[in-house]
Amino acid sequence: MALTQERKQEILVNYQVHETDTGSADVQVAMLTERIIRLSLHLQANKKDHSSRRGLLKLIGQRKRLLAYILKDSREKYQALIGRLGIRG
Repeated sequence: MALTQERKQEILVNYQVHETDTGSADVQVAMLTERIIRLSLHLQANKKDHSSRRGLLKLIGQRKRLLAYILKDSREKYQALIGRLGIRG
């Protein structure tokens, strides 16, 4: 389930705010989104894996809190991020 180092680097390059950024809210949301997508695929194949389902719900809640923080800071930044990630319709 864990992201590979190469995939993490791709996400960092695509979503970092500045050159040395590794932990801004944008990067964290992008990493969480990738993990949520992978875990959702796992749960489609393993419907009875309730512990992973609980972990998925925790990840979704964490991403929701980070998105609320970004929205409070800048609505334009929020709209651009969710547009790039494709997480809300």
